[in-house]
Order: sequence, then structure tokens, then C-alpha cells
Amino acid sequence: MDDPALVESLRSGDPQAPRLLIERYQGVVFGLCYRMMNHQQDAEDVTQETFIRALRAMAGFDVTRPIRPWLLEIAANRCRTALVRRGRRPILTSVEPGQDCVDPRSGPADPDDLAGELERALKGLRPDYRLVFVLFHEQNLSYDEIARAVSRPVGTVKTWLHRARAQLADHLSRRGVRC
Repeated sequence: MDDPALVESLRSGDPQAPRLLIERYQGVVFGLCYRMMNHQQDAEDVTQETFIRALRAMAGFDVTRPIRPWLLEIAANRCRTALVRRGRRPILTSVEPGQDCVDPRSGPADPDDLAGELERALKGLRPDYRLVFVLFHEQNLSYDEIARAVSRPVGTVKTWLHRARAQLADHLSRRGVRC
């Protein structure tokens, strides 16, 4: 079933249609949420919120638009909201006062662990930079689709993407990773 047919099934109340939508796009949506939230349970919660919002808004969905960028737009907005909420709640930690949190990877980089280093560098980016980087490089959205997803002009998206790449390159360079 293609996307327009899926939308029609959802609108007509087909009980199998929500399952089909979720099965088709769960991996993509969860991948974005996990990158943004850096926490599996938070990403799962935001993924669930995304599909709930999408299913509620399906009646007004423009069938001429592709579903994937629309879902990623909803997911990006849900992630931003969740990150703001997360910033307001106290961080609970098991580290006693006066104890240092030692980064097990603070030594020289393993030249064979580019993926790990890139993951570490991505986590250090500002959330909006990380979001546009992931939407462009992992989700393969166009600048226009990303601009719509983050509610910013295309020029801002390009600037954020450029800054994200520069910060990633700087981080990798400081860690001794050559690409």
C-alpha cells in the first residue's frame, strides 16, 4: 500500500492502518528521536507522542505531501519540546558530591572507532544543530523539508548545518581522528 492509500485507509477508519503507518515509519522516527534525546526511554516516549499527534492530525494531512518528512517534522517538534521540559526537571545522578565523573573515552582516540567518535561529537552539538545534521545526513531530507520541520528559514538551516559540520570536524580533529 502506497502512502496516499495509507492516508485514505487511516481517514476511513481502517483498524489496521495505524499499525501499518507505525510499522512503516517507526524506525525512521525513533532514529531521529534517539539522536536528539540521547536516551532510549525518552526517545521511545517522543516516538509514541509523534505517532499519536500524527494520527490525530491525519484528517487535515495534505495527501500531496510525502508522509515521511511530515512525521519527521512532528518528531522534531516533539523532541524540542521534550528537551525543553527535560531542561526544567532536576537531573538525578548516582554520583556522590565531590566524586568526579570520569569519561572512559577521555584518552587518545581509537583510530578504528570513527563511529563512536562521531556519536560522541554529535552528542556535544547544540540540539538545533544536531537536529538539522541528522535530518540532512541521516534522514536525507532536503533543505526545504528541514526548514519546514524546524520552522526556520532555509538560510538558517544551511547555517546551522555548516556550523554543525565545523564543530564535528573540530571535535574529531581535537580527538586525533583523521577522516
